[in-house]
Amino acid sequence: MLSSSFRCPVRQTPVIMLSSLVKADRLASHVGKKYAPFYEFIARTLKSQPGDVDLHSATSISGNYKTIDDLPGPSLATTAYWLFVKGYADKSHAMQVEHKRLYGPIWRSRFGPFDVVNVATAELIAQVIRQEGRYPVRTDLPHWKEYRDMRGQAYGIHVDTGPEWYRIRSALNPKMLKLKEVAAYAPIIHEVVSDLLQRVELLRLRSPDQVTVKDLASELYKFGFEGISSILFETRLGCLQEEIPTDTLRFISAVNDMLALSEMVLFFPRWTRHIFPFWKRFVQAWDDLYDVGMLKFNVCIRDAQYIISILSPAPSSSGHISLCQSGTSNTLSWTLYHLARDAEVQNRLYNEIASVCPNKELPTAEHLTRMPYMKAVIKETLRIYPVVPGNGRLTVDSEVIVDNYWFPKKTQFHLCHYAVSHDESNFPEPECFVPDRWLRDNPSRSQHHPYSSVPFGVGVRACVGKRVAELEMYFALSRLMQHYEVRTEEGAPSIHPKTRTLLIPSKPIDLQFIPRA
Repeated sequence: MLSSSFRCPVRQTPVIMLSSLVKADRLASHVGKKYAPFYEFIARTLKSQPGDVDLHSATSISGNYKTIDDLPGPSLATTAYWLFVKGYADKSHAMQVEHKRLYGPIWRSRFGPFDVVNVATAELIAQVIRQEGRYPVRTDLPHWKEYRDMRGQAYGIHVDTGPEWYRIRSALNPKMLKLKEVAAYAPIIHEVVSDLLQRVELLRLRSPDQVTVKDLASELYKFGFEGISSILFETRLGCLQEEIPTDTLRFISAVNDMLALSEMVLFFPRWTRHIFPFWKRFVQAWDDLYDVGMLKFNVCIRDAQYIISILSPAPSSSGHISLCQSGTSNTLSWTLYHLARDAEVQNRLYNEIASVCPNKELPTAEHLTRMPYMKAVIKETLRIYPVVPGNGRLTVDSEVIVDNYWFPKKTQFHLCHYAVSHDESNFPEPECFVPDRWLRDNPSRSQHHPYSSVPFGVGVRACVGKRVAELEMYFALSRLMQHYEVRTEEGAPSIHPKTRTLLIPSKPIDLQFIPRA
């Protein structure tokens, strides 16, 4: 909720509201600029000593530490200014980097109903994770809870907390995280990958030059939907068909709308819902997800929630990708984009795949153990483009100590993964695509902190679909490389990411697929 200093009357138009925020921001911005270097110096020179702290007596010794009120950071008005005036509404990943530069590695910010502590070094993230407790919580997700309460629906794996969440997660882990279990999905995944290859061939032959596939990310997005539905529910959505079923299109559209609207719904207070259309459209998107989920999969309400929680990532900048088709498709899109721009890396990858699986042999889980370079390529893609640029932790069980600061229960942390994975202290030339940095016994291997790149999360809240997602990406990438050399169109511009809950391409990725002999 906006503070009384910045609250706009209900009758004001959105333009006037934004103008008021900009005016109010001038003083906050001036103060922030004046003291930012001092804050940055202090924050960067503080030493973290979690090993010396008895967390059970944190309350009694909290006087020895600074508190959240001592943290630097932008006001709500300043955050609004960055998002809607400076143009960071779809670049919150880049805002992490800029705010880390301004305020240091730990700072406080306000976002809608959240009062957030941002941590932007691998060591600080590790300190938070080590104190997360038995039943860690990412965030309260008030808008998800509100929708489910309004419709009388179960919370499910992303919204439930405590023992109920642990019960659901424990039931999923054996089937989703054991390599032997996941390897059993190989035939199903290959069936969907074969459909993807047919789709790519059809699209390239239809193009004017008979090689270019337009908006590749869109096709891979459909592949992700098709793959996960085939694995979890033994049914096909028809995403890769020439004529996609109407209900499937409705389902895909609803997921897109839900992701696009989630941050807006969180940011604006409840009283703005009759001014802006975000909440109404957000509810409609969820209604469509449930309606189609019930129709397609013929399951009960609780199972429908399970389907949607698997297919959809948590809707905030600190959201977690669970087993999401969007994560698979975006990672493959960025991987092919970089391979098309780096012939040397692509040739090296192709040669590895061809040596392990000659004559276009279908790769198996065992084959993948002999493809370290392909795994390095995917790791490097996920480092540059983490599926979600940030994650969250809400302290529930106890107070915590992070970087010489004491925080009480119910403190919301934002783990700034994008800023950390682009930190030169962990990854020299962080904007460069260098798969070699992940190979053992390689001179280019980075001596990075274990928490400097954690695209699937860590701990008991780590991505439950990690193994399946990896298998999908490895099989799809290896078979695409077996059949095609990928190139960029002549004069094609560089494409940068944007944030839409997930980190996605800001423009369509158009690539040429040249058949291999």
